[in-house]
Amino acid sequence: METDEHGLWQQQPGPTVVATFDADSDYLGPRTQQTMLNFRVRDLDAMLAQLRAHDAEVAPEIQDMEGVGRFGWVNDPEGNRIELWQPA
Repeated sequence: METDEHGLWQQQPGPTVVATFDADSDYLGPRTQQTMLNFRVRDLDAMLAQLRAHDAEVAPEIQDMEGVGRFGWVNDPEGNRIELWQPA
């Protein structure tokens, strides 16, 4: 992320999604996790490779959704699942 001298991060223009899931869904990861950050990325494969190179816990699967894009996941150091999205 590129930030200014005050730590401010400016997002590139694009969609912002707020999605809800059933309480019994495992999509977010462990049941204790009730929210998940989703970051748009330009190149999902390159981002996942970079995370793996830094020993991040990256999920082995990638999901392709026609007309929506590609999705991958990584866990933060506390075990929270984070979604990475390369829009179509």
